[in-house]
Amino acid sequence: MPAIPSNKPFRVGRSRTGLGLFATKPIKKGAKIVRYFGPLLDSKKKKDDAIENKYLFELNNRWTIDGSVRKNVARYINHACKPNAESDVRPRKRKVVIRAIKNIEPGDEINYDYGTDYFKAYLKPIGCKCDACEKKRKKKRAEARVERLRLKEKAERKALKQAEKLASAKAGTRKLNGAKATAKPTVRQSAKAGAKANGHASM
Repeated sequence: MPAIPSNKPFRVGRSRTGLGLFATKPIKKGAKIVRYFGPLLDSKKKKDDAIENKYLFELNNRWTIDGSVRKNVARYINHACKPNAESDVRPRKRKVVIRAIKNIEPGDEINYDYGTDYFKAYLKPIGCKCDACEKKRKKKRAEARVERLRLKEKAERKALKQAEKLASAKAGTRKLNGAKATAKPTVRQSAKAGAKANGHASM
């Protein structure tokens, strides 16, 4: 990691995505934080146009800054979908400055939006790991857990109702069978039984 003068309001440190740039002093909204610099590449030159790395910062259709040099501390600033800084691009001066768009407190990671092209090429395939996206994923996971629990409880309630219904039906069947087994004879049956007992059964 490059040596950073103590008067600078930032340091390089470990972040969720590897290395990142962190504030060591309060940085006010609108303040210049650091310049993004490196050799200028001319797209009209084949050798320049052939250079590929993750630190290329395109100024316009012709000029690009190769920010891969170690002295370019700004290369450690990570992408964020809801950043606290922005890139102030000045194509005519062939210059890029990173400025704060919010008040940044000591310990906060400095970040800016890398833009749609970079996001699609490098971040979307692996999933953006910025705080905003991490919060969205955590929220979705929490909602999915709640939904799974809701469905599980619903299934358990349904199974319990079915079991109670089945038990009630079985109890009703047993009661009905018991009633049939102990049923009293009718008046007509009683009369016939009495006639037989007195020897007056009709022929």
